[in-house]
Amino acid sequence: MDHFLYKDGVLHAEDMAVPTIAAQVGTPFYLYSAATLRRHYRLFDEALDGMDHLVCYAMKANSNQAVLKLMGDLGAGMDVVSGGEYARAKAAGVSGDKIVFSGVGKTREEMKMALMGGIRQFNVESEPEMIALNDVALSLGVVAPITVRVNPDVDAKTHAKIATGKSENKFGIPISRASEVYAMAAKMKGLKIIGIDVHIGSQLTELAPYKAAYEKVRDLTETLRAEGHEIKRLDLGGGLGIPYERSNDAPPLPMEYGQMVKETLGDLGCEIEIEPGRLIAGNAGILVSEVIFVKQGEDREFLIVNTAMNDLIRPAMYDAHHDIIPVQEAAAGIEKTPYDIVGPICESGDTFAKHRDLAPLKAGDLVAFRSAGAYGAVMSSEYNSRPMIPEVLVDGHQFAVIRERPTLEDMINRDTIPEWL
Repeated sequence: MDHFLYKDGVLHAEDMAVPTIAAQVGTPFYLYSAATLRRHYRLFDEALDGMDHLVCYAMKANSNQAVLKLMGDLGAGMDVVSGGEYARAKAAGVSGDKIVFSGVGKTREEMKMALMGGIRQFNVESEPEMIALNDVALSLGVVAPITVRVNPDVDAKTHAKIATGKSENKFGIPISRASEVYAMAAKMKGLKIIGIDVHIGSQLTELAPYKAAYEKVRDLTETLRAEGHEIKRLDLGGGLGIPYERSNDAPPLPMEYGQMVKETLGDLGCEIEIEPGRLIAGNAGILVSEVIFVKQGEDREFLIVNTAMNDLIRPAMYDAHHDIIPVQEAAAGIEKTPYDIVGPICESGDTFAKHRDLAPLKAGDLVAFRSAGAYGAVMSSEYNSRPMIPEVLVDGHQFAVIRERPTLEDMINRDTIPEWL
């Protein structure tokens, strides 16, 4: 469920009419619903009710400061994958003891930043990382709390580019080598083992892969405890999918996921961490765009919009589907037209949809790309020298621009011409 609905034939974000915001902000822009963000966080928190747990928002999905502040105020922890994300989390007021540092390529500088600023744990992904973290911790006279990310070799049944839990993926250590790696960690004076980490992918649409991975984690927990390690925390990752296509069957609900976690791991006495990102932010955002031209091709009509692949790269990168709807609701019974919906960038890959049936549209009409709150703005760029587009947050009857659109001068002036040119 989200809070983007038609009221009197006009698309609204909560209590704000989308055309009203567009008139003040200009198009294109990302538009987020605070009510939807809050609701989705609470669904996960309630799903694990009765277990010691922390919901750590995976901020790679959407790292705007306003979104992070909203999440932090609800009690969320943060899952970060870079020094920049760590700094963003801290700037939003999240305390270090609620920040989990993931990622396969942490630098020594990033490790030092987190150890000095406070950290809940590092999810260590390799022996070289473990050695580096131990060195940094000893140099600072501190002890780094760690879990080791294990790769359970489980097929998440998702897109190949967002699967992370198979043996050929770059993430984690093979679960078959876990005892060896934990024994190595236990000998390092700068590290303290606190648990196990696992994450098998993103946009999962069924629970079976999770259950298979978590059963392996359960067995590993018992093995490591028998070998003398303290395993008090299980970081289970994130990845639960969202319904990008409203006509498709919905992925499992957080409550169903939570019940599976309780049944599989509930009697181990471990604190549970989960790291949802897409399911919290995805359907909490839309991308509002304007039709520039309707162009007649040889055998199709092109709807050319002022949004491009630099603003929303998911369709070009993953062949991802986004429902695209008119901001002004079509009249009942009107005959629809199949459009190829494309952007203005000089790439054939700048295509959002092919043969998408929509009510007839014309230049100046507004359309909305649904499910754009995750991996939209954070993956955008200035390709073709197109300025980054604004982000807007709605909360009831009010809205605010939470990232301004830079001017062309702002964009150009970031470059420097050497004196010798």
